[in-house]
Amino acid sequence: MGFAGSLSSDQLEFFSSHGYLVIESFSSEEEVGSMRKRMGELLSEFDFSVSSIFSTRNQSLTTDDYFFDSADKISFFFEEKAFGDDGKLKQPKELSINKVGHALHECDPVFKEISYSEKFSGLLSSLSYKRPVIMQSMYIFKQPGIGGEVVPHQDNSFVSTDPPSCTGLWLALEDSTIVNGCLWAIPGSHKNGLVRRFTRGEAGVTFDRPSPSYDQKDFVPIEMKAGSLIAIHGDLIHQSYENLSPKSRHAYSLHVVESDGCKWAEDNWIRRETMPEPLYVS
Repeated sequence: MGFAGSLSSDQLEFFSSHGYLVIESFSSEEEVGSMRKRMGELLSEFDFSVSSIFSTRNQSLTTDDYFFDSADKISFFFEEKAFGDDGKLKQPKELSINKVGHALHECDPVFKEISYSEKFSGLLSSLSYKRPVIMQSMYIFKQPGIGGEVVPHQDNSFVSTDPPSCTGLWLALEDSTIVNGCLWAIPGSHKNGLVRRFTRGEAGVTFDRPSPSYDQKDFVPIEMKAGSLIAIHGDLIHQSYENLSPKSRHAYSLHVVESDGCKWAEDNWIRRETMPEPLYVS
């Protein structure tokens, strides 16, 4: 089922009870193709002498000034396994990048047009946002053979407001399957609240408490066709495994917060002199 511009009562009930909702055929083949084509152009122009490595297992170790400065720019982050012992890429840069972020929605006209489209605005309006702001965007590659694991987490840990208001919007640009590293989630886990926060202080970034242990049997796979979108509650526990297959799993991800009545946490890793423009004001 495609997206008609607003969520039905059944869809809202599913999101409320499960903490996520898949909307099939959210984006057209043309829209998906335009994003993939544009990212190919950005990669061809990318000088990888200035870049960083991204890891969810050792975030405080791999986070650097390049990462912090990416909040309002288009920056490129490599997979952990992209480099050999000699420090050189083991394969072409196009097959070595983990993600590009974190302001594609502001800095690139193709991604901005799609991110600020009526479809995204209508979806967020259905979720009761009054003045939604996209705080970060990412093009995620999940490269064949080396696509890194994303450990169990909650989006509200990284994109924090008071009160919490983050929703993740994850658009599949290729088919996302168990084989190539689809998302997995614990249905209903958002009802248990926020587990921990990723905070930034004078000494750098760190989690304010250790991660709980999770029973992998509680996770369910969420396979999606290219063009489908999943909305993710900010407190939902979700993850993805390594991609050991020969097929990539491209996706475009947005993290949205409410700016009407919600205060941006000063110890977020994202620090902005000016906030992004809202998608709309209701």
